[in-house]
Amino acid sequence: MALIDQNFLDVILKKIRVRRRTISNDSTPPDILATRPAAKLREARFTDFEAVSKLKSRWGLFPDSLENWERLWRRNPALEFIRFEPPIGWVLEAEGCVVGYLGNIAQLYHYGNSTLTAVAASGFVVEPAYRGASLSLVAAFYRQSSPDLFLNTTAIKSVGMIAKAFKADPLPQSDYDTVLFWILQPYPAAQAVLRELDLPAPLLHVGAALGSMVVGADKFLKRRWPQARSTQFTIREISASEIAKDFEDLWSAKLREPSRLLGNRSASALQWHFRIPGDRGSTRILCCYSKRELLGYSVVRNDPGKENSLRRSVIADIVARRDDSDILGALFVAAHDLAKSAGSHSLEILGFPHSVRQVCAAWNPYLRKYPACPFYYKAADPGLHKKLSDPGEWYASPFDGDTTLMP
Repeated sequence: MALIDQNFLDVILKKIRVRRRTISNDSTPPDILATRPAAKLREARFTDFEAVSKLKSRWGLFPDSLENWERLWRRNPALEFIRFEPPIGWVLEAEGCVVGYLGNIAQLYHYGNSTLTAVAASGFVVEPAYRGASLSLVAAFYRQSSPDLFLNTTAIKSVGMIAKAFKADPLPQSDYDTVLFWILQPYPAAQAVLRELDLPAPLLHVGAALGSMVVGADKFLKRRWPQARSTQFTIREISASEIAKDFEDLWSAKLREPSRLLGNRSASALQWHFRIPGDRGSTRILCCYSKRELLGYSVVRNDPGKENSLRRSVIADIVARRDDSDILGALFVAAHDLAKSAGSHSLEILGFPHSVRQVCAAWNPYLRKYPACPFYYKAADPGLHKKLSDPGEWYASPFDGDTTLMP
């Protein structure tokens, strides 16, 4: 990308982030916090669902559904294989009111010939008056004695600093905080971005028109979209409920490839992961076949976005035999077409190893960076933790942790 393009994006994103922080800081805690009674830490219970949901809503997190709690902590296929019963999370409670929460989701990982138990932090939220006690929630998460691996894949900068205090490290992949994306609809995308700046209507329309002209010309001149490399493959679109035995065969083949840390992608795990009760968006799976053999798949999540806001599609997962560039290319082309037909304004790719990202790079995507790395990990075994400091040991993506587990 040309330097002027990146500088323009950086300025716009910085202004949007500042404005969002200002709005968030203007929020007022509920009246129940006026006296600030002491908060006590305890394990979360299913009966905390309503209180946690209200707490999330108050502070800008999308409230969960009871059906999704059932899915995460009672119908999680990982629970069938682990020998301990992890807590569903922890709450801070003050005089019967839940004022803080951190969820704890069990997952399975594979590394070489070993199957590892992992826990992912999720939904971290604390009332402002009690944020001094938030460390106790994080301490409870890292104090668990049974898991092999601790993950936090949606950490903001302050949460990352807390994770470091508990000897967790940022993912060693240096470009994980850089999102690759293509703009699918320049004019509505420009409108949605400029609305975040709260511009007057006349300036909004003029700015969106100029922005879309610049982006449209730039797309055409630099050919910023995935382009088919091969016609030897057949792409089939399915839902998560249609995942079948051929996914099991592909997963077995991936486990025989050179060792990397991989989240469990068995057929049952994929179905559980991507069938989210009450999901506001849509999730579609693109399968790449040669004759009748499944060679790879990509999972495209189409987020609806709020009214008049940016509508994004995200590559939630992509897997190809031996990371074959032709298979990956066919899947990215299909994902681009799917996202466009879904009415999304952009298609984004977060994470994935170099072998996957370089396929995207050939098509000149735009770039944007997170303010800080969102992915932190800690292995209980110091030897394993040291091995995982090598970026080549990871296949990190939105499939990990809770990034794509929530509605």
